[in-house]
Order: sequence, then C-alpha cells, then structure tokens
Amino acid sequence: MGEEGLNSLVYSKNVIELITVANEFCSFLERSEEMETADFLSSLQKILPLLYLKASLLPGMDLEVEDDLEKFVSEDDYNAIQQNVLRHTGAGDDYQEVFISGMEFSESALTASIAENVADIYQDMKDLVMSFRTLNEEVMQQALWESQNNFSHYWGQVLVNCLRAVHNLIYKESPAEEASSQKKKQNKDLKSANRKPDWLNDRFSYQGE
Repeated sequence: MGEEGLNSLVYSKNVIELITVANEFCSFLERSEEMETADFLSSLQKILPLLYLKASLLPGMDLEVEDDLEKFVSEDDYNAIQQNVLRHTGAGDDYQEVFISGMEFSESALTASIAENVADIYQDMKDLVMSFRTLNEEVMQQALWESQNNFSHYWGQVLVNCLRAVHNLIYKESPAEEASSQKKKQNKDLKSANRKPDWLNDRFSYQGE
C-alpha cells in the first residue's frame, strides 16, 4: 500500500470506529474505580468483544518502521488500571489458561489474571488513541500498524481468553446458590428413589377358572 493509500487508511471508516471504541474502552477503565462491580463486569463483558470485532476488521498493512513510537502509558498508569480492575474481580481474578505459548511443556496448570490482561490491552489501546490525537499521519500510520500487529500476535488472544474468564465470573453461582442447587438436586434424587414404579400402581384383576 502506497503512502497515499496509508494516509487515507488512517481516516477510513473501520479505523475511525476502532479508535472510537478504543477511546471508550480506555475512558471506561479510567473511571472504573467509581463503578459498582456488577456494572463494571457487565460493561467489560460488552466492550471487549466489540473491541475485538473492530480490530479484526482492519485491512492488512505493509509498513516499514524506522523509529520507535512515543509511549504514553507510564508504569504508574498501568498499575492504576490493573488495581482498578482487581478491585472488581477480587478473588475471581486468576483463572487457568489454555492458550499460552509453551504451555504444552508445562506439567502444571498455568494461571492468568483478568486485571493484568485488561491492563495489557489498555496499554496498547491508550497508546493508539494518543498517537491519533497528535494528528501526525506518519505517527498515526505506525501506531495503527503496531496495534494491528500486536492484535494478531498478542492482545487479540489475550482478549478472548480474558472474556471467557469474565463470563465465568458473571454467571458462576455464588456458594449459597450452589449449596441451594445441590440441596434441590439431592431432594429430587431422593424423591425419585422413593417413588414407586408405575407398574406397582397398576391394578391387575385375576379371574380364576
């Protein structure tokens, strides 16, 4: 793709939609400390697949990168987002991962973190959004190329893994609900065991010769 094509690409519909969703994603995480946990998880559940969709719709880019881009997310920023998410995920933050490179050589289950996953995605999205705010088309092109490359090789997989864990966190039964469900199942099994077979309820008439 030539320079003119790249210039038009950064203002294309799919790119603008990605930047819009990425900006909303970052803003949502930055104000998440004030949210109720149920609202936070519900919003995260909806915006993650939307972000994945918009990133997957980007056309392929072929770009020669010469200089490193400026990074806008500091270590303190990253840690703040991670802690905001951890406040809502709590004890359910860690989950067993099945799509980690090299896991086939591990003898034990590998653990991932929702908070760390989300902070990683935030870092990439925030740098992308801030690069677009410079309105420097060369910076925008390179930022878009880097984000697309990272999506293909890292944060796209991280996102879908994380979404699986978020889904489980939202829909899993609480200990009280689990105990209640188990008790109902036991009662049902007991009733079933004590119920007389249907054939015992049939009335048979016997007539002698």
